Parts: sequence; C-alpha cells; structure tokens
Amino acid sequence: MLDQVSELIREVAQTVVLPRFRRLTADEVYQKSPGDMVTIADQESERALTRGLTALLPGSVVVGEEAVAADPAVRDRIGAGGAVWIVDPVDGTNNFAAGRTPFCVMTALVRDGETVAAWILDVVEDRLTVAELGAGAFRDGVRLKARADAPAAAGLHGVISRKYLPEQLRNQVDAYGDGLGGYTGGRHCAGHEYPAIVADAQQFGLFWRILPWDHAPGTLIVREAGGVARHLDGAEYRPTNRRRGLLVAANGEIWQAVHSTLFPDGPPAIED
Repeated sequence: MLDQVSELIREVAQTVVLPRFRRLTADEVYQKSPGDMVTIADQESERALTRGLTALLPGSVVVGEEAVAADPAVRDRIGAGGAVWIVDPVDGTNNFAAGRTPFCVMTALVRDGETVAAWILDVVEDRLTVAELGAGAFRDGVRLKARADAPAAAGLHGVISRKYLPEQLRNQVDAYGDGLGGYTGGRHCAGHEYPAIVADAQQFGLFWRILPWDHAPGTLIVREAGGVARHLDGAEYRPTNRRRGLLVAANGEIWQAVHSTLFPDGPPAIED
C-alpha cells in the first residue's frame, strides 16, 4: 500500500500539479477567504487523488481540503471510524500561485482516529517522505532519525508561524523568544517544515491553526523519526482534535526546552 500510494501521489504531482506551476491564468486562481488561495491545480489534484485512493482501499473515504472548504461537515468523517484519507492536494498554495517554492502534495491514512501512514512529496524536488505507524519514517527509501540530543535553548532554531497566533501568544513570543537560538516565520508550507525538523535544518515548530490536512501527515513523520507533536498543554496531537496550538520538536527534551523558554509560567489560557 505504501508504494502504491507513493506512485499515485507522484503521478498526480507530475501530471496535474507541476504542469500548471508558473502557468496559471488569472481565472485559474481563486480566493477562498482573505489571503487563502485555491487554484485549479488544487481542485484537479484533489479529484485525482480521491479517485485513486478510494480505488486502492475500497470502502475508505476522503477528507480533502477543498471538499471541506465546500462542505465543512466533510471534516467530521475523520472521527467517524474506519479508514479515512486526509488529503492536501497542494500544500503551500499561496507559494504555488505566486510561482514560488516550496509546495507539496500530502496525504495521511487515518484508521479509527489514529494516523497510521503519511506521505509528503516536495513536487519540484521530487523528494518523497513517508512514514508508517510503528515502522519508521523514510525519505526516498532511506530511514530517517531526528536529532537525539538536546542543546540548550539558545542553540535551538525553528519556525514560529505567527500568522494565526492570538495576541496572548504573540506577546509570549515577543517577550521570551530571544531565549531561543532563533526562529523564522517559515516557508508557508507545512510539508516543508515537518521534514526540516527531521533533517535537523530546524529543531522545532510552533503552530496555532491546526487543520488536519496540514498536520496529520507531518506529525506522524516526525514521531516515527523520534520526534514529538504535542499541544501546548502537553497533550498528544491526534487528527480528530480541533484544538489549536501545536508545538513540534525533534525530541521530547527539545520540546520541553522550547516550551519552558516561551512559557515559563505555563501557556496562557486562550479560548478556542
């Protein structure tokens, strides 16, 4: 199944997504909400993946980003039991629409509310990262292991996605972020940020808006490589969760170091 899904994702990326990169016309780019773009490539990619994935696993259902945009009730399928594919047909759509990289195609397989397999394809680089629950994470067939040691907080670098952070968390980052080695706002593509943690290009990521198609694939990959993905109160991430706030790190000690630095008195109470 892993290989079959990998082949499908690569085929869709090569035949549907990549041919439209830097070739989109004005009427092929839409705005779902302010600052949130969708293109014809997103729509066609999701349709192709939906057909292919349900054919590979009869009886399964798909929760795709664009299907949920059209009907938010589709998201409820994730917690309904059985086999569910979570699909991000073009992760990093704003980059894609602007003719920038990175952008990815991402898929996760969820069974009874737990992510059991994940795929992230960097389309332009043709670099595929996959994971299977209990079997490890791999990039193009090579097993991945996240950083095992834990430098002091001042030696840690990562991404803090400020776009959706509520004011209380922005204030925490502004007040205590200098205690970390450094952070950026990221590349606007979750499919880039998660593999970067595993590869030690960065050691952590802090996110607020937690949509399953953005985070279900990457969290499994990070965990299977030895990392952690937890909410700010320490609860483990699950794709059925609708809570906000997620801290991802290469290992548990790094998670604790970043958390303690940014939230020395504990994270602020914020209503969803």
